[in-house]
Amino acid sequence: MENYSMYLPSYSIGETIYSQIPSVCAPYGSAIVLIGGHRALAAAEPGIRKGIAGSSLRILEVFWYGGEASYENVERLEKAPSVRKADMIFAVGGGKALDTGKCLANCLGKALFTFPTIASTCAATTAVSIIYNPDGSFKGPHFFERPALHAFINTAVIAKAPRLYMWAGMGDTYAKYFESEVSSRGESLPHYTALGIRIARMCLDPILSYGIQALKDNEEGHASYELEQVVLSIVVTTGIVSNLVTAEHIIDYNTGLAHAVFYTLTAFPEIEQYHLHGEVVGYGVLVLLLVDGNEEEFERLYGFHREAGLPVKLSDIGLTWEKLMTVLPRIASMPDVQHNPYPVTEAMLEAAFGRLEGMGL
Repeated sequence: MENYSMYLPSYSIGETIYSQIPSVCAPYGSAIVLIGGHRALAAAEPGIRKGIAGSSLRILEVFWYGGEASYENVERLEKAPSVRKADMIFAVGGGKALDTGKCLANCLGKALFTFPTIASTCAATTAVSIIYNPDGSFKGPHFFERPALHAFINTAVIAKAPRLYMWAGMGDTYAKYFESEVSSRGESLPHYTALGIRIARMCLDPILSYGIQALKDNEEGHASYELEQVVLSIVVTTGIVSNLVTAEHIIDYNTGLAHAVFYTLTAFPEIEQYHLHGEVVGYGVLVLLLVDGNEEEFERLYGFHREAGLPVKLSDIGLTWEKLMTVLPRIASMPDVQHNPYPVTEAMLEAAFGRLEGMGL
């Protein structure tokens, strides 16, 4: 790219961070609509209202995002008069709620602010929405020029969220490091891509250092230092990497085999119904490491999965070997693995999945 601009995430983090909403948001207008999930809004809306009390900011209306990050839900929200009247959209919740709010704000040209209530993905800080079909199957990425103007990361809210979300979020986070490292291997890269891939190591190391303690603190609702470090890795570091490596709106360095595994397995309804994105992606990282022949990192991460209770075999994600075999060819043909330093073959995949199954016996 020539004459390019980069927009990196801006964020605030802490237990009382909603008090900073007026100073950050007032320059963009006064009228707000909140878009989020039911549980997310119940957790965050009182604090947001308290944070803007006495300021010029006002909430026009609160909307449920619709339950799926789909264009259909974005179009439904676009028709609401208060959405069209608002100066700002506050997207509140987890990945799908945030991605819906982000897509809505960008389609309408509204100022966008994000309020993650769980630490499961980097959606609060990325310039892309992952869009699904109404039935929950994967549709594709929708890229924007820039991420939200600011993300308000309230660790007190996140610490009280179900442990399940941070548990799964860790898998999606360290996938960013392994996938970008493999997909860029041996290449001469432009500054923004190279910078993102170097930063990506911070998507792995804090998780391995602080992840187990952070999960314990999350279970107790304690916004500890360890929990904050893991939240920063999941929500911020991964988002920075994503924005840098997708600067050209391509997925070459932002995805890989772990996500190919996930997106393929969403063909089974039980994946969408009973398992989280990062949970399955984390399992996919184990497959990636075996296919890549990276024994040292595989052994280290496999041990972490066992300690954290993350999936290490198909039954952990509700599948059987027979079901896997019906979609195995699809994994090797996914766009996510087309930019790879070597072809990913069905034989490689079958051997990797088979080894994991054997270790779990």
